[in-house]
Parts: sequence; C-alpha cells; structure tokens
Amino acid sequence: MATILDAILTEKKVEVEYLQRNRINILGNNNHPQHSFLSILEKAEELAIIAEFKRASPSKGVINSDLDPAKQASSYVQYGANAVSVLTDKCFFKGSFSDLEAVRKAIDAPILCKDFVVDSIQIDIAKASGANIVLLIVAAMKEEKLVELYQYAKAKNLDVLVEVHNEEELEIALRVGAKIIGVNNRNLKTFEVDLAVTEKLGPIVKKAGAYLISESGIQTIEDVKRAVKAGANGILVGETFMRAENLAQTLQEMKLPIQKGAQI
Repeated sequence: MATILDAILTEKKVEVEYLQRNRINILGNNNHPQHSFLSILEKAEELAIIAEFKRASPSKGVINSDLDPAKQASSYVQYGANAVSVLTDKCFFKGSFSDLEAVRKAIDAPILCKDFVVDSIQIDIAKASGANIVLLIVAAMKEEKLVELYQYAKAKNLDVLVEVHNEEELEIALRVGAKIIGVNNRNLKTFEVDLAVTEKLGPIVKKAGAYLISESGIQTIEDVKRAVKAGANGILVGETFMRAENLAQTLQEMKLPIQKGAQI
C-alpha cells in the first residue's frame, strides 16, 4: 500500500526531471551570506529554535495562507529564532523557492531549505536561493545516495540536517557522519505524531556526540520540556508558530536552557 511519503517521492522524481531540463534558467546567485547553524549549536546555552514558514501540509491541509514569508521570517528572528526553515515543496506543502528567496532577502540568520531532496540539483537550487542548511531524510533514499548527497552538500559549505524516525535510520545517519540529526516525531508513512520518538532516540544521538533537533508535534511548553529532557539541542516548530496569536510570547517561552553533554 502506497504511503504519503511514496506519493511525495514519486512527485519529486518528476520535479527533478524538470529541474534538470531547465538547469541553466533556474540556477542563479550563489553569493549569499554564509551562516553556520552548526556554530550556533556549538556555542548555545539554551535551546536553538528553527522556526518554520509552512503554508500547508498533507496532514493538516492549509495552515495559514495569508502570511507573507519575509514578514513572518523577520518576526521569527526578531523574537529569538536561531534559524528559519522554509518549506519549498509546492505540490504537497504549497511552498516554493521564491519563498526561500524572499526570506533570504529579509533576514540575517541561517535558513533551512525544507524539502524532500533526492538529487544534487535540488541542493544547487537551495544554495542559489539562499539556503545555509539542507534537509536529507534517511527514509527517502538508500544509504549510498544519502552519503553522496551529504558529501555534496558539505562540499557546497552547507550544513546538513539529517532526519531520522527510528533506530535503524539513526544508525545510518551516524554512519554517514551526520553532526546535526533531526528526530522527526511524525511518521512520514502515516503522518501520526508521537514525541516518544525523540525520547527514545535522543539518548542514542547524544551518546554518539551529535546535535539533536526534535521535529514535529511541538505545541506546548510541556512538549518543549520533554524534548529538552531527552537531550535536544534544538527544536523545529512550524504549525504552532504559523497559527500563534502571540508569536513573540509563544516563541520566547520555548527558549529553555539545554542539558549540557559531550558533542562532536
């Protein structure tokens, strides 16, 4: 039975073919400022927050279609976000690289290109659009491809957030040499969310000396405390910030002290 992830990856293959045919017309500026999210994590005393601009999702439908990416990202940084994530998938999340470009022009902070990357051309376009970090999802590809894309992104001076959902995927991420590991509490096959995933995998990530980012399902301060207790160095939050009536208060309340431990 096909899953949501299967459907997304099928669409990505079509998208990549289009991008490859139109490479010259698409690729543009590579002179964007360098911002290292890894450096922020290395120095952090409190939880690093990646605030996400996310118009919609397959599980929630339209989240907030009225917000302007540049203004929202500027507010994120003003209120204390350490980095901004921009959904660039069009078909399932109603995002675009234009959103990423708009955010790059608006903020002086690391930007994560949040997409389902399966080919190096997507990394090229992410960098040309102003991204400093790219997402690689272990569940989206074979280990050999993950190694190839990880090394390609690092050669482009990009930070890489390697996303996992279970122990098997985490073992692969560690073999690849990932320094920043995102534990996604959302099952990409069923889209169900459970913060216990971070609680289960967090100690393994920390023991390996990597930096842990807890992703998805973080809505309340109690959720944040659970992530911190599991060893999180940062959290990635989208829907909660996109819907927040008092964004400043919601974001600032999540800036909790982290639990110090051995890191890479």
